[in-house]
Amino acid sequence: MDATPAPDEFRAEARRWLKSVATALPAHHEWGHGDDSVAVFENWTRSEERAHTDRTRAWERTRHDHGWGALAWSPEYGGRDLPAHYEQLYRSEESAFDVPRRTEIFPVTQQLVAPAVRIWGTDEQKHRWLRPMLRTDELACQLFSETEAGSDLAAVRTRAVREGDGWILRGHKIWTSGARVATWGVAVCRTDTEAPQHAGITVFLVRMDAPGVTVRPIRQMTGGSSFNEVYLDDVFVPDTDRLGPVGEGWRVTLTVLAAERLDSGGLGLDNADRALDLARHLPRPLTGGEQQQAADLYVRTLVQRLTGLRVASALAAGREPGAEASVGKLHATATMRATTDLVQQLLGPRLAADTGRWGTFAWTEHLLGAPGYRIAGGSDEIQRNILAERVLGLPKEPKGAGR
Repeated sequence: MDATPAPDEFRAEARRWLKSVATALPAHHEWGHGDDSVAVFENWTRSEERAHTDRTRAWERTRHDHGWGALAWSPEYGGRDLPAHYEQLYRSEESAFDVPRRTEIFPVTQQLVAPAVRIWGTDEQKHRWLRPMLRTDELACQLFSETEAGSDLAAVRTRAVREGDGWILRGHKIWTSGARVATWGVAVCRTDTEAPQHAGITVFLVRMDAPGVTVRPIRQMTGGSSFNEVYLDDVFVPDTDRLGPVGEGWRVTLTVLAAERLDSGGLGLDNADRALDLARHLPRPLTGGEQQQAADLYVRTLVQRLTGLRVASALAAGREPGAEASVGKLHATATMRATTDLVQQLLGPRLAADTGRWGTFAWTEHLLGAPGYRIAGGSDEIQRNILAERVLGLPKEPKGAGR
C-alpha cells in the first residue's frame, strides 16, 4: 500500500484532478444573482428526480473510476485505503467546482448501507453489492420508519415470514427518501412476534422493482414530494438477500444509524450562511433584536462547524466519535430553526407572496421544509434519548403499565 499523502498534498492533488474534469465556481458569490434556492427538500417530479439522479450517478462513477471515490475503502472495492477524514478533505475541494449536488440517496447508499454490508454481509453479498454501491451502479434507500412505530425502530410491525428458500414480506414503510430511484431498499422487519422487541428483528435488502413493492409519493407542505411511502404486499425476498443473522436485525440497524449520526452534523449550514448574507444586504439597518438574532445564528454555525471538526479529528485519530457526533443532528436542527426565525424577522410580509424579487419568496422552501429534519434521520426526541441513555449513561425512561 502506498504511503498516505499529507493532507495538503492530497488536497492539491484533488484540486488538480477536479480542474481537469469540472468547471470551477466563481470565487465569490455575487449577491442578488444566480440561483436563490434554499430548499431543504427538493420539489421534483419523478422524471426530474430521475434525471438529476442520473447526472449525479455519472459524476460519482467518474470519481470512482479515477480513484477519488471510496477513498477510505480497500483497493478491492475501488478505494485507496486512506483515513476516513480524507473524504471530508476531498469534499471541501469539490465544493469549489460545478458538479451535481448529491441528493440524500447517495450518502445513504455509500456511507450508511455499504458500511453495514461490509460489517454484516456474507462474502457473496460483499462481492455482489459493495463495489456497485460505492460506484452508485446500485442505489439503496432505507425502509425503516412506520406509521405505527414512528422513530422507534424496535416497534416495527412489517412482518417477514419464512417460505421455502426465502421470506414473504408484508407491511408498510413511510418517509422514505429516494424510493423512486433506488434499486434496493434496506427493510427492517419483525421475524419473531414472540421474542422481546429488540430480539425479533431481521434486516433484508429488497429489490424496489420486485412484485408487490409499491411506491407512493407523499405530498409535503412545500408542495413537492421528496418522501415516499412504500407498501410491501407479499414481497418474496430470497434468503441470500438477508443482511445479518435472523433475529439480529437490531444490531444491524444500529450500524446504519451510527453512520447516519456521523453524516448529519453539517445539515443546514449553507442556508444559515445565506441567511447571514441576507442580513448583510438588507436595504435597511438591522434593529437591535435582528442584530442579536444574526449574531446568535453566526455563533451557532461556528459551534456546528467546530463540532464537525471534532468528529473529523476523532476519525483522523482512528477513534469512534462519541458525544460530539450524538449532538450533531440536534444542533443542526436547532440551527435550521434559528435560520428560519432570522429570515422571518428580516423579510416579514415579503415571505408571503412571490413578487419575483430575488432571495425573498424562495425562503418559503426553507421555512416549510426545515421542520421535516426534526423527524428525518431519527426524531429530536429519539436523539435526546440516545444522548441520555447511551452517552451520558442515565437510566432509561420508565414505561407506564401496559405499554
